[in-house]
Amino acid sequence: MLETILAISGKPGLYKLVSRGNRNLIVESLDERHHRQPAFATDKVISLADIAMYTDAEEVPLADVLTALQKKENGQPASLDYKKASKEQLFDFFAEILPNFDRDRVFPSDVKKLLQWYDILIANGLTDFSKLKPTEGDNIEDRQAE
Repeated sequence: MLETILAISGKPGLYKLVSRGNRNLIVESLDERHHRQPAFATDKVISLADIAMYTDAEEVPLADVLTALQKKENGQPASLDYKKASKEQLFDFFAEILPNFDRDRVFPSDVKKLLQWYDILIANGLTDFSKLKPTEGDNIEDRQAE
């Protein structure tokens, strides 16, 4: 189910895929309003299942990173205030989750977005991050083109 959680470039927060419209997707925001809106083919829409974080050796799926963060935080919202944290604080916190992350390709804004997404998912009761892993042949662009 969590492979239907989407990030839309240029729009804050996360969205849940509700339905497919004619040449668009119908998404619902994962906030207190649960506002439904279309996401068009021109919008850059990506499933959280398709996102990975850079490490020194390979890319680690976002599901694994979120699971490690959940374990560190005991299933609670992030203890670090990512809005006020410095670059060093963000990287020190992130190093506890993913020790070998690539400090040249992972930016402070990436860590902030990860923590924001984690808090949104936890607040909405979406805690089984193993379901974020991509499934064979599952591609959001293919769904969007239908």
